[in-house]
Amino acid sequence: MKDQRFLPFQVPLIAAIALIVLLPLAPVASAWITSFNYIGLFALVALGLVLLIGSANMLSFGQAAFVGLGAYTTALATTLAGLSPWIGLVLGWLVTGIAAYLVGLVTRRLSGHYLAIATMAVGMAIYFAFANLEILGKNDGLNALPHLSIFGFSFEKSERMYYVIWGAVALAALGVRNLLSSRVGRAMRSLALGDTMPEAHGIDTARLKVLTFVLAALLASTSGWLYAHLQRAVSPIPFGLTHGTEYVFMTVLGGAMSVWGAILGAGLFVLLDDVLRNLLPRLIGGDAHYELVALGVMLIIILQRARDGLWPFLARQITEYRLAEAPAQAPALPVRPKPAHGEQVLDVRGLQKRFGGLVAVNDVSFDIKAGEIVALIGPNGAGKSTTFDLITSVQSLSAGDVSFRGASITNLPSRTVFSRGIGRTFQHANLLPNMSVLENVALGAHLRGDPHMIGNVLASASRLNRQEEDKLLHEAARQLERVGLKDNLYMAAGNLALGQQRLAEIARALSGDPILLLLDEPAAGLRYFEKTALSSLLRQLRSEGMSILLVEHDMEFLMELADRVIVMDFGSLIASGTPEQVQSDPAVRRAYLGD
Repeated sequence: MKDQRFLPFQVPLIAAIALIVLLPLAPVASAWITSFNYIGLFALVALGLVLLIGSANMLSFGQAAFVGLGAYTTALATTLAGLSPWIGLVLGWLVTGIAAYLVGLVTRRLSGHYLAIATMAVGMAIYFAFANLEILGKNDGLNALPHLSIFGFSFEKSERMYYVIWGAVALAALGVRNLLSSRVGRAMRSLALGDTMPEAHGIDTARLKVLTFVLAALLASTSGWLYAHLQRAVSPIPFGLTHGTEYVFMTVLGGAMSVWGAILGAGLFVLLDDVLRNLLPRLIGGDAHYELVALGVMLIIILQRARDGLWPFLARQITEYRLAEAPAQAPALPVRPKPAHGEQVLDVRGLQKRFGGLVAVNDVSFDIKAGEIVALIGPNGAGKSTTFDLITSVQSLSAGDVSFRGASITNLPSRTVFSRGIGRTFQHANLLPNMSVLENVALGAHLRGDPHMIGNVLASASRLNRQEEDKLLHEAARQLERVGLKDNLYMAAGNLALGQQRLAEIARALSGDPILLLLDEPAAGLRYFEKTALSSLLRQLRSEGMSILLVEHDMEFLMELADRVIVMDFGSLIASGTPEQVQSDPAVRRAYLGD
């Protein structure tokens, strides 16, 4: 059921949309129409940065260059080749998409300030190409572009172009919001935690980063196409590094994680820039660009109070915002067949991991059969979590072999290991704090949706994949109910207690329909009755044919649950057997208690 507090928040939103729609019909100065045209153009670029910065945590200062590629491509197509502006739009997408794809391939392994510097370099290179190529008119640019028209209706006047620009903004905003609420959008947002967690749940992070980069560039290219035919001229000045920085500024100001924040940030930037540009010279004197200094100071002050930007800050004061909701009913997802009881599922032989001269895991061998719970125990620093990472290819093996259901999975990508049927949790809870618990868990079901990423992007943006989304979200809600978190579906994951975060991770792993489940300290932080419920759940999973390997320090919890216990110390296996055998082993007592 939707939160009723959302209704009051719709009133100012509807009023703002009505203002935008009716503005050209009101007797206002043409300067207002011009300002709102630029707000729309900037908002398109900022919507792309919502995908890049707010979702994928990829900081780019080079978006102005992609705006320029869209503008110059349509300028060349229409003035030199005499093609239609609509063909110029498609050609602009093609040129910009290829350029963004190549840049994305080169920068996909970069993050933080390295990525920012790389995009600045790309932006500068493209800008200087605009200013120095003879065919592009060098610093003078290209003039006499045709105005837009469709079916004989001309958009020559800025009042008419206004509706084209804001129609594009409306479609882009709707598409981006739909995308972010989908399986692909959740995968994009998971990139904020780095590569390890998404890859361990079947997400191809490198490919996804390139896709996100291209989508953001295409939105920028669309803005450039509209700008070119609004101005009917292009020159290098609007596509330099300064404008690339301003796009980031307005996105962060409005809220980099919000679609509406991108539009709000663009509007505030344009309107404040206009006001300050006229006001400050009168107050201070001179013709320096003091407005940039004032805007910078204002941004610092605003972010002290609203670190996520203005729109999320305002929205939180009024409503509980939900990007996705689980349906009450949905068709069940296909379930992979479980192996026969007693069949060997995992075979680990001679596992070894070196970090320089340090041997963290040394010649570890064991196996796990279907329908069996195996505990992996040992003192802190024994190499248990590293062993988990080696099995799931989060870290690469130095030596040894890992086989799953008779096939070697040694050093395969961790997303491939996950796709074979090995799910896991992490020693430290690895959830996206600003994403709802439901959406965090739905990430585990990523590979149970449409495998065709490009087609899924288009279907998500146009909401043609609602049936698939309903299945995935319903599955996530079902697994959350199994672990006892059915009342926390729409809570931000960062607001869960530590023990609840671990339960949410288990639900996320179960959403992937694993055959083998690796749990790293699942009972840490749980209260007694929660541990009892978790023990019952794990026994139920075992009865359904699932195999479980778990690391845990709560010996009472383990010894009542495990069929077999494997003990490690200083990276080596020192004992293996039933709980009773292990508890009486002298080597185990020495490892825990000393001589």
